[in-house]
Amino acid sequence: MDFRLSDDERALVSEVRQFCERYFDEASVAQWRRDGGLPDEVVKAFVNLDFKGFGVIHRRGHEFYDLFAQVLVLEELSRASGAALPFHTDFLQLQILEAFASAGQTAPIREEYQKTGRLAFALAVSEPSAGSDTMGMKTAVSLRDDMLVLNGVKSFVNNGEYAPALLVAAIDEEASAESGEPALSLWLIPRDLEGIRVVPEDKIGQSMLPFASILFDNVVLDESYRLRGDAKGFSQLFKFFEFGRVFVCATALGQAQAAMEDAVRWAQTRSAFGAPIASFQQIQQMLTDMEVKLANMRNLVYQAAWEFDRGEHDRLTVAMMKRYVPATATEVASDAMQILGGRGYTSQERVSSIWQDCRGFQIAEGTDQIMVHIAAPLIMKKYENPDR
Repeated sequence: MDFRLSDDERALVSEVRQFCERYFDEASVAQWRRDGGLPDEVVKAFVNLDFKGFGVIHRRGHEFYDLFAQVLVLEELSRASGAALPFHTDFLQLQILEAFASAGQTAPIREEYQKTGRLAFALAVSEPSAGSDTMGMKTAVSLRDDMLVLNGVKSFVNNGEYAPALLVAAIDEEASAESGEPALSLWLIPRDLEGIRVVPEDKIGQSMLPFASILFDNVVLDESYRLRGDAKGFSQLFKFFEFGRVFVCATALGQAQAAMEDAVRWAQTRSAFGAPIASFQQIQQMLTDMEVKLANMRNLVYQAAWEFDRGEHDRLTVAMMKRYVPATATEVASDAMQILGGRGYTSQERVSSIWQDCRGFQIAEGTDQIMVHIAAPLIMKKYENPDR
């Protein structure tokens, strides 16, 4: 399959690259890692990019997102910064909101995002005992004394400590199950409601994506908080998880590319035993294998996005991509650390942070093992016909 970029797509990447060159110098990115997020100036400048007419964020009457364009943007952002930035989560959460919420509920949040570059809510789906098993969630809304009450715990809520609102997925105990699935409801609720407790979660990577656990203890809800868009139920929510997998893989791909560029630069300038280490056969083999891995990762990510944009979404493509890309990006980052030697293991070089970030993507949006669980039955079905 030919994934050579069109002139318009190259112009899009060039625009994002110019944005990155303006803001993403190494010292600034390192400071943002320590601060746990991007400054207002940067996120405002990002949402005000033209994006060359592509549906990267909705405006100009866009009805559909261009997933391939979003992938190109995320890949370039993470390549230039060498970091897991919050934009891939913004892309996913906006699409979930727009599908599950009414136009009236969506409009003010989209306007705020376009004005400030900040999402006014954090998505709360995952739970301590129901991570990849989303339908196993225990957080629920029930009717008590004529009041809607929310109870449960959500984990790994990105920006949950700071966003003014929470988009919470919960079982609706007052509704009947459909097609064997529990009744799912989504609620957009103020974070400062009585009974909500937020606990920050420490992690080893992706420091610009601050996580929190959210505890809901008899939180009284207003019916107006319920999302009332066209999308309903777990099956449609799972569709958006597929988008999320493409986004994290595009980000991991860009970070692996950054690690590769750092490794090549180091190999060309670092000398040992009187010669550049790039002349050593072992280093040459490592760089060659890393480049092969990058090409394979890029093909898988681009294929998944290409299929989505053409209405040919294949769950097997996405599962194979998510199974392969983050793990392989971690390998590329690890090899880059090895090429840099002792310096690669220090915080002075970004390859160590890239390794941590990519390792996290082996868990986010469905673990490596869950991808096998999804892919294997699809592979069996694919080969049921021996003449195929």
